[in-house]
Amino acid sequence: MVTDADLLKLAVRVGHAMLASGWRIATAESCTAGWIAKALTDVPGSSQWFDTGYVTYSDAAKQRDVLVSPKTLAAHGSVSEPTVREMAEGALRRAGTQVALAVSGIAGPDGATVGKPVGTVWFCVATKRGQRIDANARVKFFKGDRDAVRRKAVEQGLKLLLSAGSSRVE
Repeated sequence: MVTDADLLKLAVRVGHAMLASGWRIATAESCTAGWIAKALTDVPGSSQWFDTGYVTYSDAAKQRDVLVSPKTLAAHGSVSEPTVREMAEGALRRAGTQVALAVSGIAGPDGATVGKPVGTVWFCVATKRGQRIDANARVKFFKGDRDAVRRKAVEQGLKLLLSAGSSRVE
């Protein structure tokens, strides 16, 4: 079980990595509904490296707030690689930060479809390097109830941010 203390430890490490890299973070969250931003801002001094968080739970919010194309949503759905890529890139552009994390998934107990069971969560970290945006997306399949899936998604998102920030300072 991922505890709040586990999440805080990871968030502190993310903060150190962001400070060392000189980066600021934006998040675009669907199934975690702002929990990653909450975990990050639980860290004292996070205003030095955390910029903004978008909670884009609905498809309309994804389109309006982080520029996801209606065509992408229609073709692939909200829990998909193309959608999460557009979420991360849109958050990066909107916020003007150096790194953005997007997450969209099916926490359950309902919402599963063929090929997308409960526990399916897509992540994307987008980083800005000069004028170029690099986006790295991946999918995870978590077991457990709604709370467990969401906690694991928050943990994974923080780990991805830590990896992105750490690679910048190496």
